[in-house]
Amino acid sequence: EKILKELDREYPKIEFLLELIDKRSFVEFRTLLGDVPAPDLALYFDEMPENYRQRFFRLLPKDIASDVFVEMDTELQHYLINSFTDKELSIIVSDLYLDDTVDIIEEMPANVVKRIIKASSRENRTIINELLRYPEDSAGTVMTTEYVRLRADMNVAEALAHIKKVAIDKETIYTCYVTDADRHLLGLVTARRLFLFQADTLISDIMESNVIFAVTTEDKEEVALKFNKYGFIAMPVVDTEYRLVGIITVDDAIDVFREEVKEDIEKMAAIIPSDTDYLHTKPFSLFKARIPWLLLLMVSATFSSTILS
Repeated sequence: EKILKELDREYPKIEFLLELIDKRSFVEFRTLLGDVPAPDLALYFDEMPENYRQRFFRLLPKDIASDVFVEMDTELQHYLINSFTDKELSIIVSDLYLDDTVDIIEEMPANVVKRIIKASSRENRTIINELLRYPEDSAGTVMTTEYVRLRADMNVAEALAHIKKVAIDKETIYTCYVTDADRHLLGLVTARRLFLFQADTLISDIMESNVIFAVTTEDKEEVALKFNKYGFIAMPVVDTEYRLVGIITVDDAIDVFREEVKEDIEKMAAIIPSDTDYLHTKPFSLFKARIPWLLLLMVSATFSSTILS
């Protein structure tokens, strides 16, 4: 009964949370939001008055603030970035995975992009610029460079120690990739296999050498279809010289599917595809997107009616 009651628990109402902010009951505020997933926390921002958004975000626990920021729509992200100090922006950007940072940059105006780049570390700035140079809609634009790389001559104990050392900065540690000194992809090994073998077992003896991969210039929709076909959690991405340069995770593949479905629906509804969500698109923008198709349909209908007459 206790477990069922816990599962049936509702999230705190936005009105109550705003009341806690007004009362400056910040400890209770953070306690109530401690177990709320980041995607659900992001939904609160659609319900609250605009003058509460900055304070609400600044009061979020630091370990989940970046995750919540990623889940927001572009318009809200833009609003919050403009309200951040350079120090606050630097903290948020440093906690983001690089592929999420690139996704945000691609949707922002030039002045905001400059602030984000400036807030990034020198190392991350170089990687971000490299990711932005890949062709539009290619696998390179949705990959992340934060993955676990192992050597074939490592044993299981050394591999686990390395994973423990670097795990905090990696997007996924379940699938690890084996490369040579020049970063050529040799194989992969999962965390499950590492735990099943003895500590002195060599990685070269337990890795899978037949690896399905994507190329940086490959269309991202084709890569997403591979996820659907093979049921991957992550997929390695190599350059034209077969060097491992990044990975694509399943959440990125889902985002690609969602974009493609959105475009297909818009085409079926005779609307020119847009990067902005429908509910956040201004009526005049919707009019401009739809009117060319409506004019074309009107002309074709005129010819059809003439033929039928």
